[in-house]
Amino acid sequence: MSTATPAMSAVEHRPRGFGRFTPLLALPVPAAWFVYTLAFNPTDRVGDPTGPCTWHALFGIDGPSCGLTRLTWYLLHGDLIDAARMHLAALLLVPVGAYAWLWWTAGWVFGRRLPMLRIPRPWVIGYVGFFLIYSIVLRNLPWAPFTWFYIPNLT
Repeated sequence: MSTATPAMSAVEHRPRGFGRFTPLLALPVPAAWFVYTLAFNPTDRVGDPTGPCTWHALFGIDGPSCGLTRLTWYLLHGDLIDAARMHLAALLLVPVGAYAWLWWTAGWVFGRRLPMLRIPRPWVIGYVGFFLIYSIVLRNLPWAPFTWFYIPNLT
């Protein structure tokens, strides 16, 4: 007969030693992204070391990655309206990704389980379809309201 409570079982199953700090090893990636974005303002007309958006340079239209650094810039400065304008579909993933990382960290580092975010498969498929249609088609339509989402090539 087990006397373990749900809170105790969550603690028992977390990794031991330094392995439990694995979620913290993921922090340098967004930290480097934030430092790069803040060091090279993507909203000015000064060329960045990485150059213009590769998709835009190759195809001449906005694509899935166009506007991500500007989205990050506006998020770091608290401007949600312009962040949504730069890449609405990617902005919708920010809270989901942040919660997923917090869920992982809470379980591994602190031994506490947050409620798991369960997204049904049809929603995931629908989101992927929306992401592709939005980022490749809708942002490139030449009439309102879609022109609001167009990302001009600043360099």
